[in-house]
Amino acid sequence: MMARTALVVGASGIVGSATAALLAGQGWTVHGLARRPVDQAGVVPVAADLQDPDCTAQALAGINPDAVFITTWLRQDSEAENIRVNSAMVRNLLDGLPAPTGPRHVALVTGLKHYLGPFEAYGKGALPQTPFREEQGRLDVENFYYAQEDEVFAAAERDGFTWSVHRPHTVIGKAVGNVMNMGTTLAVYATICRETGRPFTFPGSPAQWEGLTDMTDAGQLAEHLLWAATTPAAANQAFNVVNGDVFRWSWMWPRLAGWFGIEAATFDGVVRPLEQQMAGHAYIWREIAGREGLAEPDLSRLASAWHTDADLGRPIEVVTDMSKSRRMGFTGYRATDDAFFDLFERLRSDRLIP
Repeated sequence: MMARTALVVGASGIVGSATAALLAGQGWTVHGLARRPVDQAGVVPVAADLQDPDCTAQALAGINPDAVFITTWLRQDSEAENIRVNSAMVRNLLDGLPAPTGPRHVALVTGLKHYLGPFEAYGKGALPQTPFREEQGRLDVENFYYAQEDEVFAAAERDGFTWSVHRPHTVIGKAVGNVMNMGTTLAVYATICRETGRPFTFPGSPAQWEGLTDMTDAGQLAEHLLWAATTPAAANQAFNVVNGDVFRWSWMWPRLAGWFGIEAATFDGVVRPLEQQMAGHAYIWREIAGREGLAEPDLSRLASAWHTDADLGRPIEVVTDMSKSRRMGFTGYRATDDAFFDLFERLRSDRLIP
């Protein structure tokens, strides 16, 4: 597949911005769709609200991409609303695109909630054994990831395009205003701990502290998306995608602390959620941002404590198998500690942390 025109949906987010940058760097014509597009080198901005089918169709008129990368969703108050809103967004997108005049591939980014269940039942009940494998299939529970997939499958049957589904673990990458951003959340938390002299306390569960886990760098995921879109054997397949290493938070936590020049507190087995630890600290961040000349003084646009708590508070070990991709030839690898450190350097360079 010699695709050279791409539509990246959610181009201002962690995954979308990394994907758009990779494609533009490799010579693709990249259209970056977002409700409020930001300036990105080599990316043609497309402003659209995917909840509005007419607006979406108008914004997409004249764009006939060879590859579409869906990297966005909107968090709602219940899983029923997540299903209604996010499935409609995928449907409006695929209905609004001009009919393909040649081969087209549509890649959908979901995640490990495919195996763990939605936020309302996250990590609860009977769960598949780890490492999670693609053939384990769906849980017997309503899940907006499944609804998004079904919209892609229906449109593929109608329009004749190929598809791929990508299931990363927690993604490490840069974006401002993102609702699921562990890396920046931990950077902000460590900065506040350094500022106030508070202990850098692991917020999660003993199972996460001692158990094996993995994560997904946004650059690794972007390369995986490009690989699937240009590899015929990957067509119409679902894949897990992680960095390729495993670690324990008992090892990672002191390494993160060391980057910020602080000591990691001894973990005593008590869960201390970040939402509680960081409650009422917006004023501290504003003071730090004002003194240091930071680009974003609003703590809520950098930290997503609720999401970090959901990941680090899980009562089970979470490890992901990606042998399926390896067998098909994907060889990408990232060391997760390096992914964190690279992110922290970028946040500092962009004046988002001091």
